Amino acid sequence: MTAIKVPPLGESIVEATVSRWLKKEGEAVAAGDTLVELETDKITVEVPALAAGVLAKRARNEGDVVKVDELLGELTEGAAGASAPAPQAAAPAAAPTPAPAPSAPAPAAAPAPAAASPVRASPAAQRVAAEQNVNLAAVAGTGRGGVVSKPDVIQHVAGTAAPAPVAAPAPAPAAPAPQRVLAPAGERETREKMSTRRKRIAENLLLSQSSTATLTTFNEIDMSAVSALRERMKEKVEKEHGVKLSFMPFFVKATSMALKSFPVVNSQIDGDSIVYKNYVNMGIAVASEAGLVVPNVKDADRKGMIEVSRDIGALAKKARDGKLTMDDLTGGTFTITNGGVFGSLVSTPIINFPQVGILGLHKTQDRPIAVNGQVVIRPMMYVALSYDHRIIDGQQAVLFLVRVKELMEDPATMLID
Repeated sequence: MTAIKVPPLGESIVEATVSRWLKKEGEAVAAGDTLVELETDKITVEVPALAAGVLAKRARNEGDVVKVDELLGELTEGAAGASAPAPQAAAPAAAPTPAPAPSAPAPAAAPAPAAASPVRASPAAQRVAAEQNVNLAAVAGTGRGGVVSKPDVIQHVAGTAAPAPVAAPAPAPAAPAPQRVLAPAGERETREKMSTRRKRIAENLLLSQSSTATLTTFNEIDMSAVSALRERMKEKVEKEHGVKLSFMPFFVKATSMALKSFPVVNSQIDGDSIVYKNYVNMGIAVASEAGLVVPNVKDADRKGMIEVSRDIGALAKKARDGKLTMDDLTGGTFTITNGGVFGSLVSTPIINFPQVGILGLHKTQDRPIAVNGQVVIRPMMYVALSYDHRIIDGQQAVLFLVRVKELMEDPATMLID
């Protein structure tokens, strides 16, 4: 009998919620099969079977809160796990005996469904396979022990289907919440238990507001110059470097340079001390299927625009695929959030505690402005800096945001560092 325990969950995470059991008591499992999913405030952890056998006991139920190293269940190791699938394969073999000669070709086709049953795939992969009508037996698994992951299914679809259907699933994870219909017809109210992740997000937001003296300052950026530069370079960058050039790398570069000019915005309070970070791990808020997450571009201040763009794309893909690691989500020194992609015109972002500043980006919109005494139409964006007034004075906050504005309105100056 082997104990199934809660594995280490990552830095500062001591508990999780049993999200879903993938195996029933008495069910045979192979080594590497996912037994149960645990949800933390940051990531979803899949607990695999370390050996083949039979799931003898589920000690905790779905929805239970468990701590690291706590018992989840018990697994009986041995031949039972390996021999259990055999009777399933034997059933089709018995069919040819009573069948007449014309049915002889049927047994040749029978092994195909039998072969599909042992395919091991993650829950996310199973969901995508069901949506895309993909036979998991035809997908090559790259996970541990040959487990088929969600990226494996997506790559398989990309290789066998037309481009249009493949593009559709990508934006879907960003909008599951608005599309959810919780109330059945005739029901005036419904109740849903908060997930561990949502509860932790709520706790962190309250902690941020109660632990910081938050103030927000605003400015606006004329996006004409950076839009023209991006339009001129995006095709060349994609062709030569294989990355799509968005506006975010420009903001990451401009913000990193502004943080060097105003290091207190990139600092942190520790007791009665101010800890200045001499590096920039730029947090980028990303909408994922599980909710908003903030992975970090490590050492963003030491990277060029192309490398930052590549890192952002990789982190966004990992977020959509549910593959973010604890290293991706920890160690950030400053955060950028872009509500403009959803149409937000202006907002006051909440500081990602224990950081002391967050930059909010918004929708670019054509507006009339005065330039050299003339009214002209320009693509303008409101930007907001929420900051901890305990250590950042209003003057520093305003000048920081002005510096970001200057760099974005004259992007050529970003080349001079």
